[in-house]
Amino acid sequence: MPSYSSRSRCRICAVVALVTLPVAACTKTESAQAHGREAAAKTVKVEVVREETVRRAVEVVGTLAAVDQVTISSEADGKVSRILADLGDRVTAGQALIQVDREKQQYNFDQQKATLERALAQLGAADPQHLPEAEKTPDVQKANADLAQARQAYDRANELFKRTLVPQQTLDDAATTLQSKQASYDLSLQNAKNLRASIQASEASMKLADRQLRDTEIRAPFDGYVEKRLVNLGELVKNQMPVMSVVRVDPLKVIAEIPEKMAPWIKDGQGVQLHVDAYPDQTFIGKVSRISPAVNTATRAFPFEALVPNKDALLKPGTFARVLIESGKVDNVLTLPFAALQYRYGVNRVFVVAGDKLAARELKVGDRLGDRIEILDGIRAGDQVAATDVDKLADGMKVTTGRTE
Repeated sequence: MPSYSSRSRCRICAVVALVTLPVAACTKTESAQAHGREAAAKTVKVEVVREETVRRAVEVVGTLAAVDQVTISSEADGKVSRILADLGDRVTAGQALIQVDREKQQYNFDQQKATLERALAQLGAADPQHLPEAEKTPDVQKANADLAQARQAYDRANELFKRTLVPQQTLDDAATTLQSKQASYDLSLQNAKNLRASIQASEASMKLADRQLRDTEIRAPFDGYVEKRLVNLGELVKNQMPVMSVVRVDPLKVIAEIPEKMAPWIKDGQGVQLHVDAYPDQTFIGKVSRISPAVNTATRAFPFEALVPNKDALLKPGTFARVLIESGKVDNVLTLPFAALQYRYGVNRVFVVAGDKLAARELKVGDRLGDRIEILDGIRAGDQVAATDVDKLADGMKVTTGRTE
């Protein structure tokens, strides 16, 4: 059986062993942490903050609209006898869209034409554009000849009367005949003038009847597409009754607003680029055509219009478009790759490489410039920033660097 002192030594040894074990464990932990810090050095590529000259551009959202859009009304009364175009049809200027029954208008035209032809025959003219002078019409020329003969007879009788070779009665008869022939001439001349006026009136009536006849065909005022058909076959239409809506789609206009601060650098004729959701990979080109001289007080922006060619009718009126306008304003700015930004909790920041560690910097950013972004405040030109694995970086992290290609 062991003695008391032996048992005490065993207990002392056990205590020493227990005390020694935590010390050894702590030493191993500190060694592992030191090794971990060495392993935490992350390799990142860096990008230098550059100073660049950029031409400012304005990007706004606008609405596409038709340059010409009209609701066509009937100019004649009658029943719709034919529908020659319908919803979505492409039409050309002057193309017939609706045919109204034309029987009554045809009768009226024929009547006015016959009246004109009768008046032309009385005047001895071939057409209204080649009317003879009133003095040269057949009736006036005959009356003029009779008047000349009566004047000669009177002059002869007067001469003979002076020589007392004929009685007073003969001279009086010659004077009466002369007066009668003068009146006949004046009457025929007046009739000829009246007939010319009648021809002109008949021609105007015939033209009006012809217009009324042509109005039975309702035609497209310009090249475009049928947006709506508002009448049906056999429907009775009245004058000024809407029958069809036509819209021109080439070109279209985009309506948007220029921010007040950029208005001085945007002028008529400047190019615009359009993008629409229907064709996300396609860019449409146009030009600024009109800029309002007054600011919209509600938005503090200037309304403007830009014309966009639309030959293939890909763009549709009423749709939204993103409009990019390159202005005449040129600035020197600081830029860095957009991918170098870390965005968290509403704050943009980058990691500046300071020696072998990272230092986080909050940034105030400006416009997006392709794959780069404008920096307004927070870093300086020439600073080196981490440009890879940005979301995994943290302030104070130890790094090794490499320049981006």
